[in-house]
Amino acid sequence: MLKKILYLFTIVTIDFSIATAQIIKPQEYIEMYKEFAVREMKRMGVPAAITLAQGLLETESGNSDLVKKSNNHFGIKCKTSWTGEGVSHDDDAAGECFRSYKDAEASYRDHSNYLRGTDRYASLFKLNPTDYKGWARGLKKAGYATNPKYPDILIKNIEQYNLQQYSLEAANDVPKIETDKYEDDKEPPAIKPAEESTLSEVDSKVSVTGNFINEHKYINATKGTSLLAIATENDIDLSKLLAFNDLEKDGILINDQIIFLQKKSKKGDKDFYIIQEGESLYDVAQKNGIQLMPLLSYNQLTQTTDVPVGTKLYLKPSAETQQAGAIKEAAESTSTINTTAKTHSVQPKEGLYSIAKKYKVSVQQLREWNNLNTDDLQIGQQLIVSK
Repeated sequence: MLKKILYLFTIVTIDFSIATAQIIKPQEYIEMYKEFAVREMKRMGVPAAITLAQGLLETESGNSDLVKKSNNHFGIKCKTSWTGEGVSHDDDAAGECFRSYKDAEASYRDHSNYLRGTDRYASLFKLNPTDYKGWARGLKKAGYATNPKYPDILIKNIEQYNLQQYSLEAANDVPKIETDKYEDDKEPPAIKPAEESTLSEVDSKVSVTGNFINEHKYINATKGTSLLAIATENDIDLSKLLAFNDLEKDGILINDQIIFLQKKSKKGDKDFYIIQEGESLYDVAQKNGIQLMPLLSYNQLTQTTDVPVGTKLYLKPSAETQQAGAIKEAAESTSTINTTAKTHSVQPKEGLYSIAKKYKVSVQQLREWNNLNTDDLQIGQQLIVSK
């Protein structure tokens, strides 16, 4: 009986030892990876203390599910520029793509390349490499993480585990590097400037330094970003952020896009805009820093109107739009209607918008006169275009 008890005790002890051996302690993590952090500071200038503090936080001291399945020590997502392996992991959204590496050393190396090669982190390399507090706050400000306490956690890790000693060890060997030469991990802008163009005069403010369109501040948000995270990071009430961007509900961005941090104007800073391939009316409103509803009103459109590429859209009230409004108002207020109505036979590639322009009436009038529930037309269809 005693032998049986001893045997069971031994088994339990072994199982407990195995279980506890799998948990890495912070000091153990630091011992394992401090050489990588020092080496990367000497190679690319990222402070070793910051690198280790981020590693501790992002991997839960080497115990997170993500690091175990991907060797990703810094929570770096795939992004559009990543051509290596990736794993699916739940973060701001379910099933997001995170970079995967063959080993921890590759992750540490890519972390340095990523910070060096991404424009929004360039200002960090102007700081003293031993200024860990400046680096911690700068990472948060540049958008590395959405947690408002991110800098405080990094600073606490550095001070609690004396990580600054590793930065001081490498401080005299930090290289002087021209950041713009490191483009391995450059992130493409969410909104590309127009290529040629009749549009140069109306698109110019999209790429102006300082992130302002029509005098309103914006950011280029990437696909997969949570609107709540953007609101939190920029200290804006979520409902206000949604209103600023003509959005009805919170969610995850399905495309890279412009997100305004201030209320947009009712008028554009130019008279008109020529719509491009693949652009929606919403895209036009965002690209020009104008509220969507006034844009629709100036052009006698609805959100579901299919506007052809090359169409001239007014960004502020014009003589033509005011005339169309007057025509509509007169039509609605008159008590007598002619008994004969003018009709038009729909031609190939014609839509309600182009027909309305041709006869100087509004799209809404065409819908009302012809009892239309959609914008779909058939070739040869007879439309009442005047009453």
